Amino acid sequence: MKYIKTLHEGDTVRDIYLCKTKRSAETRNGKPYDNLVLQDKTGTLDGKVWDPNSNGIADYDEMDFIEVFGEVTSYNGMLQLNIRQIRKAYEDEYTAADYMPSSEKNVEEMYQELIGYAAQVSNVYLRKLIEYYFVKDQSFIKRFKAHSAAKTVHHGFAGGLLEHTLSVMKLCEYYISAYPILSRDLLYTAALFHDIGKIKELSAFPENDYTDDGQLLGHIIIGVEMVNDAVRAIPEFPEKLASELKHCIIAHHGELEYGSPKKPALAEALALNFADSTDAKMQTLTEIFKDKDGKEWLGYNRLFESNLRKTSI
Repeated sequence: MKYIKTLHEGDTVRDIYLCKTKRSAETRNGKPYDNLVLQDKTGTLDGKVWDPNSNGIADYDEMDFIEVFGEVTSYNGMLQLNIRQIRKAYEDEYTAADYMPSSEKNVEEMYQELIGYAAQVSNVYLRKLIEYYFVKDQSFIKRFKAHSAAKTVHHGFAGGLLEHTLSVMKLCEYYISAYPILSRDLLYTAALFHDIGKIKELSAFPENDYTDDGQLLGHIIIGVEMVNDAVRAIPEFPEKLASELKHCIIAHHGELEYGSPKKPALAEALALNFADSTDAKMQTLTEIFKDKDGKEWLGYNRLFESNLRKTSI
């Protein structure tokens, strides 16, 4: 198949892609057309169906795998596909993994490395809490390994949640070595659990979209509820320790305007906030700069509130 990132202006395409979104619209003259977002594991591409009532356009819906025929054009500096034919693909015509962006790192190796950090936690109650999800709950483990960490901004790919959590853990490892005031047990456990709510905030691939609970509660609240479920199942779990762990999760976005109900009040909560923010921003830059070789200034970015460009060396 022709992967999206290999397409160029002028290419003629007849291939199967995931129809990520489908929106009907009208031209200024009142003529109907459809806006599509096509996806494969290398990225997304806008598609335009200028004549949706044509005989060449079969019935299809969002999240269907469709064979499209059309030409790649450029509009406002961005590639798009002008589509003349569409048919819904049969299941034996595609491999779902070709349409899901995935971590470039080995998932099993990352998970074992993460569990290696978790094994350094010595507090008996925190160890039981970690085991509750990350050792004994096979359904949770499977979802955690495969899940993304975001819909779009950073680590928005299968395995992204695991990759992000491991990176945050590694940053916390440095903080602990540099600042003796930090509790290894609390910070490692908080790093491990800080984003677990995302397995319920976002649906699995290929949708990777916000669930009802994701919209209504968000991953911070969901994560605290999940910790509460485990704490209640562990006899005599210290109430103060549970509150400290939940505070780290609640405060890990750092600021009220970034979605944290409370600002960090513990050293471990502040360290977790810094680690989470560092990895999120550096991964976002990594994804922005990816495949931008040859370009210098990339334009204003709202997240960083700056016009970005790669260094010259």
